[in-house]
Amino acid sequence: MSSVEIMELHPKLVILLTALGIAIVFIRRVLVRRQLACRHGCQPVARSFSKDPFLGLDVIFETIRAVRQHQILKKNCELFRAYGNTFRVRELHRSAIVTIEPENIKTILSLKFTDYSISHRLEPFKPLLGESIFNTDGEHWASSRALIRPSFVREQVADLSMLEDLMQDLFVLLPRDGTTVDLQELFFRYTIDSATEFLFGRSVGTLKRSHSDVAFAAALHYAQRAVLKRGMLGWLNAIYCDRKADECNRICRNFVQQFVEEAVYAAGRRNENKESGTTETKRKYILSHELASRTSDKQRILDELMSVLLAGRDTTAGLLGNLFFMLAKNPLIWEKLRVEVDVLQNRPPTYEELRRLKYVQCCVNESLRLHPVVPRNQREAIRDTVLPLGGGEDGLSPVFVPKGTLVSYNIYAMHRRTDFYGSDAEKFRPERWEEGKLQPRWEYLPFNGGPRICLGQRYALTEASYVLVRMVQEFRMLESRDPGPWEESLALTLCSRNGARVGLIP
Repeated sequence: MSSVEIMELHPKLVILLTALGIAIVFIRRVLVRRQLACRHGCQPVARSFSKDPFLGLDVIFETIRAVRQHQILKKNCELFRAYGNTFRVRELHRSAIVTIEPENIKTILSLKFTDYSISHRLEPFKPLLGESIFNTDGEHWASSRALIRPSFVREQVADLSMLEDLMQDLFVLLPRDGTTVDLQELFFRYTIDSATEFLFGRSVGTLKRSHSDVAFAAALHYAQRAVLKRGMLGWLNAIYCDRKADECNRICRNFVQQFVEEAVYAAGRRNENKESGTTETKRKYILSHELASRTSDKQRILDELMSVLLAGRDTTAGLLGNLFFMLAKNPLIWEKLRVEVDVLQNRPPTYEELRRLKYVQCCVNESLRLHPVVPRNQREAIRDTVLPLGGGEDGLSPVFVPKGTLVSYNIYAMHRRTDFYGSDAEKFRPERWEEGKLQPRWEYLPFNGGPRICLGQRYALTEASYVLVRMVQEFRMLESRDPGPWEESLALTLCSRNGARVGLIP
């Protein structure tokens, strides 16, 4: 009797053999994982924030409440104080490890980079950003990085002429009679103008318009908040619908598409000139044109431009808004900046001079420490792996991380650890960065680290420092017009919920 005939006679045998096969695979996996954990001396994470062991609904409700109260980052800090530097949470069907240990973060981002993935970002990010450097892994990510990296070489970053032109547009909008102005709102207009000038060769010109309600900027703001919401919902996205987000995504991508078409056309013309032997004059550097010269895939160009635009606008504007909120609360720091910047004799700095202004750099560093513009991040383990810390009652033993586990790291909370930054870690004090006093490594991570370290960090730091210097040169005093403390506004990036409302004294 053949095996087929046996199966026909005994259908229950098929079920039995299938179940047996599944059981063997499961048992083998358990044994392999146990051996890996034992080999590294792993201990389980002793503490868990979730009280609901199945779906972690308590965590979800607590998170939603904290988000609505604009206190999610503050709540995170309280959890680390209560549960230690590494603990577990459960959200819906997924288990996650949350950590603020620099050695764990170093392992995730660098030492065991290939053990982790960001593929979980693809679904929530794709409607706005497509498949780009921020939500892909492997060869796609590597080629994205290779496409974009040449745009941030020193030669491009050191050209400050565009920043000065936009500063003149900004100065026109700043009141000089001491009336209150929200600098953060203007900084978002400044950075979208600078980002579009750099990416597309021409700015959207929001600083030159009489109002800030530009369709593209408003659509981009709403669309990125929708990305955050989709990321929180996980598999519930299957039943989630936001028609306004869909429309905002369409507006944003259609807006950038016109520049893709221009870039592809310009690249084609350059190729024709090369073939005909026509000598090209030196041309202005435009990122979209450079991308088009390296790939003819319009969808790919669009996706990468959307990602760089989002990063270029939001991160620097958030940094500047947070920084000026704190500077307005600390007039002695503003005066110290004026003394340092006075060496320039009221002329715009060169790139080299900007880098030599140490206290300016201290202020920018301190803002990024206290209010990192990307305050939280996470990776998904794509194979069984190990973290060096977090296991056992004392949290000092290695931790086994099964494939499929999310590992979240909280930069905002790590930057406020008193064992790294002192008992005044919650205070804005730029002096802590003065030479020899503080030299952090993985415990200071405003621009990520490892192979995915931010390509645009030098550009962002240069832009923020330049704006700060020119504002210090232009205004003698900066008065806070916000009586309350700094409050968080968290989307994909972090900024001040109440803006940076100040009075400016020329």
